[in-house]
Amino acid sequence: MKRKDFLRGFSWLGLGALAPMKTSASTAKMMAGPQPPNCTLIPSETAGPFPLDLTENQTFFRQDVREGRAGVLLNQKIKIIGAENCLPMPNVRVNIWHCEKDGLYSGYGTETGETYMRGYQFTDANGEVNFTTILPGWYNGRICHIHFQAYVSSIYAAISQLTYPIAEKNAIYLANPDIYTKGADPLGYNNDGVFADGYAFQLATLTPNTDTGGYDSFLEVTIQGSGLTGLAKAEPETGGLFKLSQNQPNPYIDQTIIPFELMTSADAYLEIWDFTGQKITELSQRGLTTGKHTFIVNTQQLGIPNANYVYQLRIEHNSGIYRQAKVMTAFK
Repeated sequence: MKRKDFLRGFSWLGLGALAPMKTSASTAKMMAGPQPPNCTLIPSETAGPFPLDLTENQTFFRQDVREGRAGVLLNQKIKIIGAENCLPMPNVRVNIWHCEKDGLYSGYGTETGETYMRGYQFTDANGEVNFTTILPGWYNGRICHIHFQAYVSSIYAAISQLTYPIAEKNAIYLANPDIYTKGADPLGYNNDGVFADGYAFQLATLTPNTDTGGYDSFLEVTIQGSGLTGLAKAEPETGGLFKLSQNQPNPYIDQTIIPFELMTSADAYLEIWDFTGQKITELSQRGLTTGKHTFIVNTQQLGIPNANYVYQLRIEHNSGIYRQAKVMTAFK
């Protein structure tokens, strides 16, 4: 199975998904303040001029988006919460993209053909994704920021941006003049067109990591939907032939069971992929009849470590091949 076929399992989450319109400052944003998100919907922002369609390039399914570009190491964690019950949302695709240290975006102008600082991951059982990147630089008219998009289903996607505390961010710039040659970011939140109407729910943490020499960042993002459900229950990619359930237990240790139900007789294949986009193994059951079935995944028997994986069920029937994928989370 080729990597591009795996990516099709999530293809319905593309940029064609409908995104909410930007709401008024009085209802969607709180003005500057230290208060946490507190299960309040993330303000919607425009995708900006440089999003690209991440689904069009298979290299974007990755955690490390740096591609060797210079910059201070940043581990960016984003947690997705469902507004209906304030619980984590698994199996949500999260795209990020941002500029490099000098304010340039890959894919445009002098950077046409480049793909750095772009990637997507899928939230685990805790509703979290992690990206390895660099602290972005700044450019005229915009303070340092990262664009992100969270896709819940083929009819809903939340689009927003995050930024960082000004003092901590500028201290990093000034401490690394050989990298960030433009110096401190001259703008404040009120001078930025996106954050001028409030930024409390878009302000990520920025703390030193003594082990890596870089920084860790965290932002909790609340979007429309119900936590613990994640993906919509019925999506076109299944062809109406099957239903794929969340693995149990989840999180797991050593072994987990993946239930699925067939609406017609078919062959079933379970693919296990790591978060770098590499296929680890494939299990198969051929000639299955209508009804409920399971795949048992024992990482010890498979000779793979306990880790977070994307599992994709591929159903082959005389009417075609259909796929759907979810995330299995290892117990920490």
